[in-house]
Amino acid sequence: MIPSQDRHTDRHTDRHTDRYTVISADCHAGADLLDYKPYLERAHHDAFDAWAATYVNPYEDLLADTADRNWNSGRRVEELERDGIVAEVVFPNTIPPFFPSASLMAPAPSRAEFEQRWAGLRAHNRWLADFCAAAPGRRAGVFQILLNDVEEAVKEIRRSADAGLKGGLLLPGTPPGSGLPELYSATYDPIWRTCSELGIPVNHHAGSASPPLGDEPAARAVFMVETTWFSHRALWHLVFGGAFRKHPGLRLVLTEQGSGWIPGVLDMLDYYHGRLVAAATKSDTAESKFGAGLADSMGKGPSTVWRENCYVGASFMRPHEVPLRDRIGLDKIMWGSDYPHDEGTYPYTREGLRVAYAGLPREEVAAMVGGNAARVYGFDLALLGPIAARVGPTVAEIDEPLKEPPADATSPAFAKGGSVRVW
Repeated sequence: MIPSQDRHTDRHTDRHTDRYTVISADCHAGADLLDYKPYLERAHHDAFDAWAATYVNPYEDLLADTADRNWNSGRRVEELERDGIVAEVVFPNTIPPFFPSASLMAPAPSRAEFEQRWAGLRAHNRWLADFCAAAPGRRAGVFQILLNDVEEAVKEIRRSADAGLKGGLLLPGTPPGSGLPELYSATYDPIWRTCSELGIPVNHHAGSASPPLGDEPAARAVFMVETTWFSHRALWHLVFGGAFRKHPGLRLVLTEQGSGWIPGVLDMLDYYHGRLVAAATKSDTAESKFGAGLADSMGKGPSTVWRENCYVGASFMRPHEVPLRDRIGLDKIMWGSDYPHDEGTYPYTREGLRVAYAGLPREEVAAMVGGNAARVYGFDLALLGPIAARVGPTVAEIDEPLKEPPADATSPAFAKGGSVRVW
């Protein structure tokens, strides 16, 4: 159900002056490499200097003139406002201390690497708290943990929440070969309990759960085909693992993984849930062992859990996904621009919104482009309203179908074709 604040409209409001409050539920940021040092514990400074002196950044976009979009607060506010966006959920992007790559894609650390990697993520979280404070009420920072030490992870969750990082937890993946327990494991119950207790969303972003694929020519193509499936695994792991039964206040957000797959996958999960629970009552069948204890351990069925506990950061929704919005849940969908990535909609966010949402009821668009994110991440719509009244796209503007995409647009939002994915 769409919140009342999003359903309410003034029938006399001029569509040409009334503007949407657009909150991007998927943006990325991070410090420049050397700027992390002040946020590191002093005990790691010498090791950081040695590491930074030889580290070669593998990402072209972090070496370009536009790299400062990740950390230049003033530039970022200006460009997002010009693009019609008034607030953002901030995921990581740059290289934290002691990491071989961006943390979203980095493999789980070995035992020897753990102490320094953990220090590097704590430094990022501290930097992010300051970065969010530089634009009060307009950034919800997503903080990071490692799963190797659950007790330390819980401490960092509490510390980051106290520091004002409202975006919640970024859940690392547990890809095959990581050596970590799977996400359904009871090992992680203290993490789910703490997030539920504090009202902190658990975010699982695309790309963070894929196993290493090597350097063969096909590796990138295989990654593109499989990466979203590996990211989706968090949903069924937490559902079948009973995380939501034990912690009903837990909220899971799946970001930049598309949204069209959700209805079909929920149907599949409901099928297996019903089949296995039924089989468990027939002890003389070969399948009974697969459902043994499942009904008691996981509680409600997958579709019910989705309706009560889950959301999707549906970055730059494509037109073929939009007709599924009722099945996904209008109160579940949070649009995102993916700024500053080149696959994001900047500087053509208004055009991207028109591609997806032209012709839809105003209250539905308002929920998907901002109202839902405000509710999940705790943005104050009263604070953001005056900014949106100045820079937000008008209702009439978004209602106008886009005939031709901008010639230099790089976002898949403007790609022709597209169909609902299997996953």
